[in-house]
Amino acid sequence: MTSPRPRRPRTKRWLVYLVRCSDGSLYTGITNDLPKRLEAHASGKGSRYTRSRLPVTLAYMEPQPSKSAALRREHAVKRLTRRRKERIVAGE
Repeated sequence: MTSPRPRRPRTKRWLVYLVRCSDGSLYTGITNDLPKRLEAHASGKGSRYTRSRLPVTLAYMEPQPSKSAALRREHAVKRLTRRRKERIVAGE
């Protein structure tokens, strides 16, 4: 009987993040490599929404235990009002 394959150690965690665009709007996304994703946004290759609203700055990030949890949280945050998102960014 063979032993099960060892699992790879997890080196990157999934995050839900909000960036503030130059027009003051907030963009919500997920990633497992935040520096790389922020660089993509800054270079205009991150998303269609942020491409026309450069520059963007990181406003908030929230670690998640898995990709599926990050996707669920992203969906929940995107459904919030702007006022509620601003409260999350403010730490309330």
